[in-house]
Amino acid sequence: MFHVGGDRYVLDVEQIEQVLPLMDAKGLPGAPPGVVGVINYRGAPVPLIDLSQLALGRPSTPVMSTRIILVRYPAEGEEAHRLAICAERVVKTIQRDAADFVATGVEAGTPDYLGPVVSDADGLIQWIRAEALLTDEIRSILFRQAGAGA
Repeated sequence: MFHVGGDRYVLDVEQIEQVLPLMDAKGLPGAPPGVVGVINYRGAPVPLIDLSQLALGRPSTPVMSTRIILVRYPAEGEEAHRLAICAERVVKTIQRDAADFVATGVEAGTPDYLGPVVSDADGLIQWIRAEALLTDEIRSILFRQAGAGA
């Protein structure tokens, strides 16, 4: 579970490859909004997006609990790509059945990556659909095959 602003969110654990400490990213001048740059993961560049930048228009606060969540990003007809997601207050995991999550009732006009919600004693927790974080355009920019034309 992590936070964006004051709200709590989760990702599907099946998509998470690893949770990493916050690390420096190589900037990408001219990158699309929300794309911070790339990180070096075991010698391979992995695109990094910042959820706070994407959702709130400000970068994540670089504190001890700010982490990078490495996810397997599905690719149609290809092997999944790695995508690094910077998120604040990555402090614990929760286990809930997918059937526990229900529609918010206000899906129209909200970003596609915002999924259903579940409640606990502290309020609502919303499911982030990692596969919907990137637009088609950004996805094609980030995961363009090496050697492919611009």
